[in-house]
Amino acid sequence: MESGSESERCVLTATAATVPATGRVQLRGPLDLTASLELFRRAGDDGIDRFDGARLVRTLPVSGDRAVAYSAALAGTLEVPALEVTVAEARDLPAVEAALRSTFLAPPDEYGALLAEDPVVARLDAQFRGLRQVRQFDLFAALVRSISAQQVNLRWAATTRRRLAEAFGEWHAVAGEWVLRLDPQRLAGARVDEIRALQFTTRKAEYIIHTARAMAEGRLVLAELEQLEDAAVVERLVALRGLGRWTAEWILARTLGRPVVVAGDLAVRKAVGAAYLGEPLPSEPAVRAATAHWGTSASVAQALLLAGYGAGTLST
Repeated sequence: MESGSESERCVLTATAATVPATGRVQLRGPLDLTASLELFRRAGDDGIDRFDGARLVRTLPVSGDRAVAYSAALAGTLEVPALEVTVAEARDLPAVEAALRSTFLAPPDEYGALLAEDPVVARLDAQFRGLRQVRQFDLFAALVRSISAQQVNLRWAATTRRRLAEAFGEWHAVAGEWVLRLDPQRLAGARVDEIRALQFTTRKAEYIIHTARAMAEGRLVLAELEQLEDAAVVERLVALRGLGRWTAEWILARTLGRPVVVAGDLAVRKAVGAAYLGEPLPSEPAVRAATAHWGTSASVAQALLLAGYGAGTLST
């Protein structure tokens, strides 16, 4: 991975005085770690979820406002996958290892029945064996990821996210790498013009500040969302300015790990239309109806369908 600027490296050096701790996390196979993590590299390095094809560098919220940075190097095989993990302090290793064990959403017991029933998913499962949905445990970062991606391409969204993180984030160092964490406390006090200067639209700047304030004031808490049913999570999130059902469903899928089809997502609609309906852009109700049989396997099936759509291998 690229290094930060000279000034950035100075900041990191001052915060990296502890002795790192390492561990090995065995994961459930089959799991294609490279393919599953490629979404963090495809659109460009946003400084927040950093993946160079061999190592994932992220931060994990652990308690209160504290987050821990970790580096996870890919190891093992497709059938017996593993991650070699490094953290700055040994006390944080158990929490990071536990998070990594639930980062890649494994197929449920019912997945075999879906493969037997659905030839589309069966073909994609063979083509992209071991590709899995990746969870995002930092709620604020996940929300900003969705806001930044509204009505722009993913590369530009990653560019603006990195600018935001560099201006308002925390710098962390681990295993010779740097990584950024978006700080809702700092962004809660930001001005719209400060974020506009990073080439966000006025509306997106307002949405980011409003979301940051909700988190900083304790009105939006991940632990509370985890206790709610899907419909209640959606209701809680869409009550915030700038967060629609599309964002709420991605939070359900990627942060909470729920088997949810994000039927309002443009790529999901196109993929389902190509694979099942023979039309280029079906409605959200049509997408939900066409994928209802996915059931508890929705996370795995959706990830495979998006991979097939990106590779141009879905039927039309």
